[in-house]
Amino acid sequence: MLRKLLATEPTSSLTVLRIFLAVVIFPHGAQKVFGWFGGPGFSGTMEMFTHTMGIPYLFALLAVLAEFLGPLLLVAGLLTRLAALVMGGEIAVAASLVHLHNGFFMNWGGKQAGEGFEYHILVVGICLALVIAGGGRFSLDRVISQRVTPSGGA
Repeated sequence: MLRKLLATEPTSSLTVLRIFLAVVIFPHGAQKVFGWFGGPGFSGTMEMFTHTMGIPYLFALLAVLAEFLGPLLLVAGLLTRLAALVMGGEIAVAASLVHLHNGFFMNWGGKQAGEGFEYHILVVGICLALVIAGGGRFSLDRVISQRVTPSGGA
């Protein structure tokens, strides 16, 4: 089981996908956890999610953790498939709850009520590629999976 979870194709393109995805998602998580990049911080985010949006506390916490810890796992290439699955699901939910009603396009001209969901489609697509193929040549997943025997032992 562990070997299948960590196995990956030995390509550099997967490394590029996971690093760039981590670079794009991490600031969103840092906004929610630390208040960096003009974000509300943990208390403000949880207040917005639970009270303003009515999201149950556990799901709000999981969303914050997905955007903060997921990119860290992606940079290391550790549990890439799991991190990408959780992040992709979280982004898909965000798109459906917040962005779907704003249409497809991002709000480049400032003429929409909010941001559309085109960005979210790209993120989910990248996440799916990582779920399917793994973390790539330069990942801890690859190092660990090569050391695990086919029977699942170490």
